[in-house]
Amino acid sequence: MLCPGLATADEVFYPARSGNAEAPTLVVYSSLDEPLAQPMIRGFQEANPDVAVRYEDMLTGEIYDRIVRETDAGQRTADFAFSSAMDLQVKLSNDGYAQVSNLPMSARWPKWANWRNTAYALTFEPAVFVYHKPSFVTEPPPSSRAEFVDYLKRKGDAIHGRIGTYDIERSGVGFLFMARDQEQFGDIWSVIGAMGAAGVKLYSTSSAILERVSDGRFVLGYNILGSYAADWAKRHPDVGIVLPKDYTVVMSRIGLVPQAAGEPELGRRYLSFFMSKEGQTIMARELQIPAVSPEVAGENTANTMQELLGAQLRPVPVSPGLMVYLDQVKRARLIAHWNEVLRTQ
Repeated sequence: MLCPGLATADEVFYPARSGNAEAPTLVVYSSLDEPLAQPMIRGFQEANPDVAVRYEDMLTGEIYDRIVRETDAGQRTADFAFSSAMDLQVKLSNDGYAQVSNLPMSARWPKWANWRNTAYALTFEPAVFVYHKPSFVTEPPPSSRAEFVDYLKRKGDAIHGRIGTYDIERSGVGFLFMARDQEQFGDIWSVIGAMGAAGVKLYSTSSAILERVSDGRFVLGYNILGSYAADWAKRHPDVGIVLPKDYTVVMSRIGLVPQAAGEPELGRRYLSFFMSKEGQTIMARELQIPAVSPEVAGENTANTMQELLGAQLRPVPVSPGLMVYLDQVKRARLIAHWNEVLRTQ
């Protein structure tokens, strides 16, 4: 790949592989770290050598705010937006900030992962338990929420302060997982209470928890994003992963073409590549993020995971129902109850 030139701290420009300085430029707003995105960009440019790419790496809230601001001002915005904030991406689609993209794979895409051919779930990422393997030599790690609570109560002081999970006030994916837990599991507050009694530590990032599990400061992490856990486990052999057998919430990163895209056809071309067998294979094998496409086989895919685990997996559907998580009153109520349960314990 031609060496990209850094334009700003968060923006990288990839010249067209053809060497054409006048080549059209695809503009991408994405919450996926640019180094992780490189294999996907490389694959796209190999298939489209006369297209340059401007990749802008930003936080999920920034992606939403910028698309809305630029669109409302009558300006051009990104040609393709890719974000892990499922609720914000669906809100863009629902509020008219995204355009319909009828693509070769649209009809074959799983129904739960396609909202009106406008917003597409492109990844399949479970919420998992992570554990410190050397701490579980004499017994298996918890494999359900009931076993998780039982373990915390049995171990008491021995594991106090050695449990980690997301701070749902600061972590968008943490809040999404907690909201889904409340919908899926009637006794979820017993789990939160048990974690509070065990002195749970809260973090806004996956890496902060995984680092502490890998070196033994923590014995368990609850509801950790599986793609990050798998990447960490690959490099740190003391990190183990469990997909909870009572149910496993699955979130997705959503891709769409904004309504005010300057080059919407380039955006659709990139989205189509993301959904193609080649693009989904790159994502599963090189980015280590599970693929959604029914055409892709192999261990790191929705197909294989669903064959093995079936109804245990609970994907978050791409639908306006996600916007309930943006209701500030409901959000504040859930966070207040979360803090109260942790504090009283």
